[in-house]
Amino acid sequence: MLSTFALDTQVIKKGLCTGCGACQGMCPYWGSKDGRTICYFDCERHDGRCQAFCPSMPTDYKALREKFFDPASVIPEMGPFKALYVVRAADASIREGGAQHGGTVTALLEFAMKNGFMDAAVLGGEDEKGNPAGVFATTVEEVRKASGSKFKIPPTLATLNKALAADEYQKIGVVATPCKAKAVYKMKSKPLPERDNNADNIGLVIGLFCGWGLEWDGLTELSAKTTGGEKVSHSDILPSKYHSMEFTTTSGTKSVDLDEVLPLVRDVCKTCDDMTCEFADLSVGGARTGDGWDVDKGWNQVIIRSEKGEELFKAALEAGVIEIRKTPEGALEKIKVASANKKEKAKEIS
Repeated sequence: MLSTFALDTQVIKKGLCTGCGACQGMCPYWGSKDGRTICYFDCERHDGRCQAFCPSMPTDYKALREKFFDPASVIPEMGPFKALYVVRAADASIREGGAQHGGTVTALLEFAMKNGFMDAAVLGGEDEKGNPAGVFATTVEEVRKASGSKFKIPPTLATLNKALAADEYQKIGVVATPCKAKAVYKMKSKPLPERDNNADNIGLVIGLFCGWGLEWDGLTELSAKTTGGEKVSHSDILPSKYHSMEFTTTSGTKSVDLDEVLPLVRDVCKTCDDMTCEFADLSVGGARTGDGWDVDKGWNQVIIRSEKGEELFKAALEAGVIEIRKTPEGALEKIKVASANKKEKAKEIS
């Protein structure tokens, strides 16, 4: 049997750590610094939760998917699927207040917290110094403050583990990239039932489309060079024809050629085969409809994956919190092709 120290030898030292934070927040052995997971002490436990939750440890993800989703709904290229929508927040203040693309995630989180779908939310963000960090939000104001993407890799699940251990909230929503979402569903499966860390308190999971994450220190240097050291409110990767990344600050938006960004992609991200966050109740990404970037940059595309995700989405739509436009013909096929390409590239690298 493996000891939990195997995480250090089989995951950290092999460059397979995603930085998700699933191994953190439960004991003093694991922590994070400058976006990197650190093993502070050797541990000889054979059944640690850190090992059981880690998304990079050997896992039968097919069996895990079948435990939580309808097998008949699974599309090989992109996982469980019920519907696809092109969506944005109806509230312009959300869309224009730093949210990513159409602000759909922020709008859904705010609605969910106001209407009993969740009583708290864990999402990625940063600390007061700008370092990547998990955010535990219990108010709309806290949700909105954490909106927007910066392409850093916060140990979000360390924050989730601490919240679960406190056992104060029973419907904790989670916003997660694919690697984090896999870890969350491993937690929900309760691999160590006698030490489940109150996993039943995990509520709705909102997944984020993800191509890759960037090394924290390199990204910090690049954004500082591009913006002159200004604080970045959020970042974005434009459609491939633009070949650039944008950094938005209080003084405006500045771009950098993607050739300067790609060397910063974390090696472990290159082995990831999940673009659309297949382990989630619903998944959200930037719209890529073919209607042009000037239109698409203000919208999201949403994949409904579970009954819980469908219930939240329909309630928010009926309440006028989100709005949809016609999904262009061929949009689903485009996602399938992009997802299949990511799986193929990951297979080649692995």
